[in-house]
Amino acid sequence: MKEINQMINEASSRNMIVPGFNIFGHEEALAVVKAAERAATPVLLMVNRSARQAMAIKHWGALFSSIVKMAEVPIGVHLDHCTDLDLIQEAIESGFTSVMYDGSKLSLDENIRNSRFVVKYAASRDVAVEGEVGSVPYDDLGEKLGDFTTPEEAKRLVEESGLDWLAVSVGNIHRLTDRKSTIDFQALQAIENATKVPLVIHGASGIRDEDMEQLKKSKVAKVNIGTALRQVFGQSLRREMLASPEVFDRITLLKNPMNLYEEKAYALICQLKE
Repeated sequence: MKEINQMINEASSRNMIVPGFNIFGHEEALAVVKAAERAATPVLLMVNRSARQAMAIKHWGALFSSIVKMAEVPIGVHLDHCTDLDLIQEAIESGFTSVMYDGSKLSLDENIRNSRFVVKYAASRDVAVEGEVGSVPYDDLGEKLGDFTTPEEAKRLVEESGLDWLAVSVGNIHRLTDRKSTIDFQALQAIENATKVPLVIHGASGIRDEDMEQLKKSKVAKVNIGTALRQVFGQSLRREMLASPEVFDRITLLKNPMNLYEEKAYALICQLKE
């Protein structure tokens, strides 16, 4: 969908960020879309590695594409963190509006080569491509902050591959639950000076509110959100089941958790609005 991808491009020069939400079921997708409609703001529904293990990519594409058609605001369908070139092509053919090729663990030359292949395949189908250079650690795996994105690597990857968006490592951390990350805005500014494409921050759930406000003024145009909503879902569903042990109907059990999920998504979306 050109519209959502164009809005992300525009967001990099405006005081706003488009949120991407990792989704694990159709109830969550509907809740995020309802929140986006209430806020009159575009969002992306994202499919990460865990979700791809639970359901085939073609089914995610069909499900999300049908939801997007009914939405009152622009909604993107995004493939998150993928290293499999065949799977990326399948996602593009299944209705995804943007894909992320993650070559961050490869040599820069190989990252460039594979990213260029994805960009070429996606371009004729109006699908945007996100890439990554540097290393954004996963807190739940015990990974530590290491390789920040350097301006030199960012410049080469973007210019030699033709990427639409670039995910960067500037102190952000995936899956933080009980502490906050510290964004290095000097490092971010150096990357901005070296590149011309919209930037992406992963690990938004662990970013302080004041840092997020500052990010809105930068070239960051998309942030990935997962852990904050997963916590709301898991904790509220646990409370619901403990409070009503006799209830076994899925729809009944999910009603209150999904209401809370929507409210949290709405609050996060509003925080990122212009």
